[in-house]
Amino acid sequence: MSKLVERFLNYVNFDTESNGESETCPSTAKQLKLAEFLKNEMIEIGLEEVTLDGNGYLMGTLPSNTEKVVPTIGFLAHMDTAPAFSGKDIKPNIVEYTGGDIVLNEEKNIILSPTDFPELENYIGQTIITTDGTTLLGADDKAGIAEILTAMEYLIGHPEIEHGKIRIGFTPDEEIGRGANLFDVEKFGAEFAYTIDGGKLGEVEYENFNAASAKIEIIGRSVHPGTAKNQLVNALQIGIELHNLLPVNERPEFTEGYEGFYMLNSMNGDISNAKLDYIIRDHDMTKFIEKKEFITSVVDLLNKKYNNVIELKLTDSYFNMREKIEEKIEVFEIARDSMIELGINPIVEPVRGGTDGARLSFMGLPTPNIFTGGHNFHGQYEYIPVLSMEKAVEVVIQISKNIVKK
Repeated sequence: MSKLVERFLNYVNFDTESNGESETCPSTAKQLKLAEFLKNEMIEIGLEEVTLDGNGYLMGTLPSNTEKVVPTIGFLAHMDTAPAFSGKDIKPNIVEYTGGDIVLNEEKNIILSPTDFPELENYIGQTIITTDGTTLLGADDKAGIAEILTAMEYLIGHPEIEHGKIRIGFTPDEEIGRGANLFDVEKFGAEFAYTIDGGKLGEVEYENFNAASAKIEIIGRSVHPGTAKNQLVNALQIGIELHNLLPVNERPEFTEGYEGFYMLNSMNGDISNAKLDYIIRDHDMTKFIEKKEFITSVVDLLNKKYNNVIELKLTDSYFNMREKIEEKIEVFEIARDSMIELGINPIVEPVRGGTDGARLSFMGLPTPNIFTGGHNFHGQYEYIPVLSMEKAVEVVIQISKNIVKK
């Protein structure tokens, strides 16, 4: 087993699920267990200036080995996994894929099939790592961590390869939109950076969604159904009515490319109290604002109908980093050209999500996003081809080399 795969399998043993309801940083203390493990590993492989603060931000340095004056660059990944699906007791399977369906869990009849996920057939003849069908895998973004550290270990072991100063950063709580909240850009000290947090082989991105959350609480009135006429106010029913007023064709399952959406993440409660949590996404700022205005107008309409029983809390999460990257487009071009030199076809398309790099770009650290190699993040059908992971390592090394050449 390669060191890269061994690292990745070690990291997914750590339950690092973040929690959007928590107000602490990190949002879950268990993320610190992986951070401590990574801190020790970074020191062991020879990285310097390794620091871990109380909020779970881990940084380290590979010192420059060239006399040339070159910019300090950074590579970043996040330690948490998404709360959308369980990341506890992950049991990864290593599969030599020969085509067709992969039975992830025979007992529960959970099958990873190219019928549902056609890209799977691109990896016939390759080794892929899957879940056992009961958890997510955690390639988002423990694959990114493994790839960065494997690249750094390679550079340390090959001092003949010239490179400038490289900073490494691992963050908590990216999956709940807070990964950059307490990131110290000045302390990190890089002129630009790359998140290794993308999907399939070749992805390189400098556009992402503008993002907001919409938390809605509905206060109803519970009355015995036998005497409910003109008295009962059913919070759940109002929630359903609200949801049905949002455009059906602007849900994620009906959108692609630059198309934005409203997504209902959760709905729970009873007659007297119901809560709905949405995320709102769009690449275009004007359309993003319109989406926020529309959901606000829906709430206003129903408040008039039901006498002000709905409270809406809209919170911006991050914005499209395109305008910031375009100001220093050579940062993106270095990554793209490095892939081309390695025979990797760059796939330049908008991120239908967000990365720490979006926030960091607005904080003065231009940070495009590069693939990890993974597919189907945030669920039980997640998988990652080993060859794609190895290519990500090569890209990190190639970028490090090319900074000296520029």
